[in-house]
Amino acid sequence: MKINLDVELIEQGPVKTLVLSGEIDAYTAPVLKESLLPLTQQAEGEIIVDLNNVSYMDSTGLGVFISALKSSKEHSSSFKLVHLQERVSRLFKITGLDSIIAIDTTVRGEN
Repeated sequence: MKINLDVELIEQGPVKTLVLSGEIDAYTAPVLKESLLPLTQQAEGEIIVDLNNVSYMDSTGLGVFISALKSSKEHSSSFKLVHLQERVSRLFKITGLDSIIAIDTTVRGEN
């Protein structure tokens, strides 16, 4: 089975941006977890997770972000989600996770 998730890490000093493309589900969540959790374990680290190119996410993906939230609190790091597509954003709102996970709700303007 083809893993339909690409993960790119961009490091700019203390800020690390994880750019995700594809789908986050039971098959791809382990790839996300092994990329994201080590970043949250770096004290005082700031992680930005760019979901602009994530077209689908299920509860498995939510579980990874909950694990990342717990890890970041334990290690005094922080992370936020940016550029969520409407479908993915709705999942966080329905579950109430939008109130405990930092999400930048700024919508990119269309040119």
